[in-house]
Amino acid sequence: MIIAVTGTPGVGKTTVSKLLVEKLGYEYVNLRDYALEKGIGEMKGEELEVEVDELVYNFERDFKGKDIVVDGHLSHFLPADLVVVLRAHPRLIGERLKERGYSREKVGENVEAELVDVILVEALEENENVIEVDTTGKTPEEVVDEILGLIEKGVKKRVGLVDWSEAYDEIIPYLRL
Repeated sequence: MIIAVTGTPGVGKTTVSKLLVEKLGYEYVNLRDYALEKGIGEMKGEELEVEVDELVYNFERDFKGKDIVVDGHLSHFLPADLVVVLRAHPRLIGERLKERGYSREKVGENVEAELVDVILVEALEENENVIEVDTTGKTPEEVVDEILGLIEKGVKKRVGLVDWSEAYDEIIPYLRL
């Protein structure tokens, strides 16, 4: 089974993915590291720009039929049996990305993306089996237990849990205005 863990930068993808791998005994794949290792895409400043079709082609060739958890904010474009879209309050995203040293523009771009469901919408356009999980106020272990519980129950689609529209006034300081 291929499980893609995706979401806006700062939602906890890597932490949750590594815990899932631990609990399931699957292989862990960091999508950015994989792309760099395969020579897919090119660095533009601090960012890796990849050709998604090339990434999908290589990924499918290398991992089809394997048990893996793939971690990355583009992982929802890959052929996966289940896509887990992690969500977090946009204010939390803003705080985490500022702590990581992201530029004001990058913080604003990602806060805005979380606010308007960019990754969720993309995931739904690309995949049948999409589970949305709000990580706000939960430990990584609680998030993983929630995901595993949904998998055990056979849930293949659960979306529409998160609505950040009420948070707009609260996140104005993070936006690119």
